[in-house]
Amino acid sequence: MLAKQLSIFLENKSGRLTEVTDILGKAGVNLSAMSIAENSDFGILRCIVSDPDKAYQVLKENRFAVKVTDIIGFQCPNTSGSLALVLKRLSEKGVFIEYMYSFANGDKANVVIRPTNLEECDRILSEMKVELIAANDLYKL
Repeated sequence: MLAKQLSIFLENKSGRLTEVTDILGKAGVNLSAMSIAENSDFGILRCIVSDPDKAYQVLKENRFAVKVTDIIGFQCPNTSGSLALVLKRLSEKGVFIEYMYSFANGDKANVVIRPTNLEECDRILSEMKVELIAANDLYKL
C-alpha cells in the first residue's frame, strides 16, 4: 500500500525546523512521523502528514523546497529479529531500500520504507502477509 511522504530541504540554520512545523500547524496539518538526515550544508526532513497535498501547497507558498514521494508503511511485531526477517526477504528478492525510519508502539513496530521498486516491494510484503499500513491510517498515526 503506497502512501505519500514529504521531503523538505532545510538549510542548516537555527529555526528552520520550527518554521516548517509552525507553517504546517497553522494550516491544520498534523505530523504523524518524521526523520531528519543532515550533512554540513543542509538537512532533509522526511515526514508523514495528515494531508500531504495541503502540506505541499503551504510549504511551496512559503518558499520551501519540497517534494512528494511514494513510500510503503507496514507493521511488524516489536520483537527482536522481526524486522530483520522482512528486510532479509526483500534483499533476497533484489529490493533495495533507499531509506527507512520506524517507531515502536507497544507490541507493534511501524516501519516506513522507500524501496527502489515500489510495486515489487508491495507484492513481496503482501505475499509474506506483512501487515501493510493503509495511507489514511499512516497519516493518522
